[in-house]
Amino acid sequence: MKKLSARRRHPLAAVVVLLLALAATGGLYAAFAPADKAQADETAQSLAIEEGKKLYTVGCASCHGTGGQGTSDGPSLVGVGSAAVDFQVGTGRMPAQQPGAQVPKKKVIYSQAQIDQLAAYIASLGAGPITPTAKQYSPDGADIAKGGDLFRTNCAQCHNFTGEGGALTHGKYAPNLEGVSPKHIYEAMQTGPQNMPSFPDTTMPEQEKRDIIAYLQTVNSGESASPGGLSLGGLGPVSEGLFAWVFGLGALIAVAIWVAAHTAKAKKS
Repeated sequence: MKKLSARRRHPLAAVVVLLLALAATGGLYAAFAPADKAQADETAQSLAIEEGKKLYTVGCASCHGTGGQGTSDGPSLVGVGSAAVDFQVGTGRMPAQQPGAQVPKKKVIYSQAQIDQLAAYIASLGAGPITPTAKQYSPDGADIAKGGDLFRTNCAQCHNFTGEGGALTHGKYAPNLEGVSPKHIYEAMQTGPQNMPSFPDTTMPEQEKRDIIAYLQTVNSGESASPGGLSLGGLGPVSEGLFAWVFGLGALIAVAIWVAAHTAKAKKS
């Protein structure tokens, strides 16, 4: 009897065994699941790079070189990052139709999935600005007034006070920003396409970029009224006042000359 009672298990023994089994299973999952996910992400990235290289060979290598090193017809793409690819290809500027002072925006010929693959391949050539997330360029909660100050300080010299663009030297120009997506505005500030200087986060933090985007979206929308009537490209009250002064004063002088001439004729007769 004593021998049988010694072998009898504690009532909670089964529960303890079950908990240990579950813990072991969870430990195994914790040990292997992240590794599986990381491996899957790495495989997907490798496939994207491979597909991107195929697209690059067909559409880009003739100008930028087989390895992105650049040629006499196109600059090196090593280190430009995925953000530059997403901007240039996503706005239709690349592939370029023909060489010129500046590559214009045109119809996009690649799908977003293909653009992502091209960006993945170019990013693999060297570290550079990364394509921003929706949270980074979203204007929600941004300071519009501060964005206006930042834009007038850093951008208005070329893009005009409301982002309507303007002419530069040697056939180049600052494009109109009306209707440009927040993502592409953010990427342009990241990468500095064409003549535009780049504004990395060390120079212009993410929040300030979002403030500028919010300002541009507001000033070029129906929410922004122009009490002065014709905006003249949004150059501001000084230039618009000068326009009214020159043409208004010119009209008054012409009327005065006409009145004086007809008064003199009337006196002679």
